Amino acid sequence: MLKVGLTGGIGSGKSEVSRLLAARGAVVVDADKIAREVVEPGTPGLAEIVEAFGEDVLRPDGTLDRERLGAIVFADAEKLKVLNGIVHPKVGERSERLQREAPDDAVVVYDVPLLAENNLAPLYDVVIVVDTPDDVRLERLQRFRGMREEDARARIAAQASREDRLRIADIVIRNEGSLDDLEAQVDKVWQDLSSRVAHNA
Repeated sequence: MLKVGLTGGIGSGKSEVSRLLAARGAVVVDADKIAREVVEPGTPGLAEIVEAFGEDVLRPDGTLDRERLGAIVFADAEKLKVLNGIVHPKVGERSERLQREAPDDAVVVYDVPLLAENNLAPLYDVVIVVDTPDDVRLERLQRFRGMREEDARARIAAQASREDRLRIADIVIRNEGSLDDLEAQVDKVWQDLSSRVAHNA
């Protein structure tokens, strides 16, 4: 099994690379997606959040009101700690289970937005960084996500710099061209990862 950490700044196209790798046979472990799943209605995670923060964090349909919860926890470091204490262990358990269920010859790709920020590179056999110039990311965030320029700039500034991410990269995918360019690069990367698995077997 090959453990791959995949990261990239907001607007870099990391999610698209993740999707392309999954289409080629990678087992993708997406921490953000799992974090949403462990607090769906009927889960112990959601019950614990309601117990800690009250019924006000639920929408009328019983789902978690992320915006309301976010407003509570991001204004209070202690409350954020409580929330992380509920969600993070559950994300960890689910991630480990997905890894255990993967075949021995699998390429397991961990989609980790804050890999550089949290110094997680040593956890992986290979780190892939999706690298895109800041001006291209800015333009994408405004065009595709409808962000205002100052909000997009703030989000980019709050993350690791390009230099910090590139410093930990074993493989760099440059994503400033067309989708065809990206597909071609992902094909090459997939061949590389597959040969590493075969070599480790």
